[in-house]
Amino acid sequence: MKPINIGLMGVGTVGGGVATVLKRNAEEISRRAGRDIRLTIASRRNVEQARELVGADVTVVADAFAVVNHPDVDIVVELIGGDTVAKELVLQAIANGKHVVTANKKLLAVHGNEIFARAQEKGVMVAFEAAVAGGIPIIKALREGLSANRIEWLAGIINGTSNFILSEMREKGADFADVLKEAQALGYAEADPTFDVEGHDAGHKLTIMAAIAFGIPMHFDQCYLEGISQLAGKDIQYAEELGYRVKLLGLTRRTEQGVELRVHPTLIPEQQLIANVNGVMNAVLVRGDAIGQALFNGPGAGALPTASAVVADIVDVARLLTSDPEHRVPHLAFQPDQLKDLPILPMGDVVSSYYLRIQAIDRAGVMADITRLLAENGISIEALIQKGSAADGSAEIVILTHRVLEKAANAAIAAIEALDSVAGKVVRLRMEELNG
Repeated sequence: MKPINIGLMGVGTVGGGVATVLKRNAEEISRRAGRDIRLTIASRRNVEQARELVGADVTVVADAFAVVNHPDVDIVVELIGGDTVAKELVLQAIANGKHVVTANKKLLAVHGNEIFARAQEKGVMVAFEAAVAGGIPIIKALREGLSANRIEWLAGIINGTSNFILSEMREKGADFADVLKEAQALGYAEADPTFDVEGHDAGHKLTIMAAIAFGIPMHFDQCYLEGISQLAGKDIQYAEELGYRVKLLGLTRRTEQGVELRVHPTLIPEQQLIANVNGVMNAVLVRGDAIGQALFNGPGAGALPTASAVVADIVDVARLLTSDPEHRVPHLAFQPDQLKDLPILPMGDVVSSYYLRIQAIDRAGVMADITRLLAENGISIEALIQKGSAADGSAEIVILTHRVLEKAANAAIAAIEALDSVAGKVVRLRMEELNG
């Protein structure tokens, strides 16, 4: 049977890993796919560096359009990243009738609706397992393994850089800025870490998973993003004292009012398995009506784990090349004409529990004022601790609340901050039990 020819765009860390896996496991991959899969052409501006990574038997070019326009290429692998030239290349590959495998979460979260529509028109596949959680096969699990379930919600630690920073802050009692420098020195964080630590990367991945879980279009522009750069080490320590771990969590939940789509630092009970996923590891917790809760855990980045997902997609596409496009697994799990554009809830309409840290003058009546304002907004207290008085006569009050609408929490916080006995802003973190 004719071999499958692969064209690779972007020969960096992951691209080099893809070349390595395809060569090292060529026999095993062929046995699984039913035919040989060979990397025939690759592109990178620095041709010599690319050639060192892919080997002398692969044609290397500087122009990526030479890959998507090559007549012998069956599957185009896009590992360039971003959503500018990568979008042009992917759309051109689809127009040329070529199947696409990509690890580009930003491209899909922002332009996925257009890309999947074009692919549907041309009868080609766009596979993207590596776009979310690296080597964890969460896309296949949501699209296929859990297809009997009505997915209720999913929550993920889906950015390794942020998880490493939060793990180190907890273990060392350090502040964000100090741990960020360590993460940069170790190569876990970029020189400009904004994309990771402010939640954009996690938001892209969450948007993709929500689309597959609930059969909705991509809605990254409506995803709530809140990062970890403003977190103080003391809040992580106080949360620990109360039996919680702080994680940058991507959470999407289907409710009667619409879909929650949010990324933010979150207190999770320490007995939850996902709360104990540390370092650069990723994890996704899924709740389905039939299966209950299932945890998917593993490496979320790295050359070979991500390459594992890319090559698995290549094998899937190779198996399905001759199948009727109408009978392939749909890109977003649901048949294209069955997608529902459910409303995405604004954060004010989301229900959550809260961690509040309040700096207040240590005098009689202050606690009564705070609890009164919470009660006036329908907020009940689950736990409360007071940390000792400071030299200036102030004390820190830490409160955990029961579940309440965020708009009610916002109103209570504004009223508390207006008290003359309260100094500065109230620190607010959301809290999720993740117990169903």
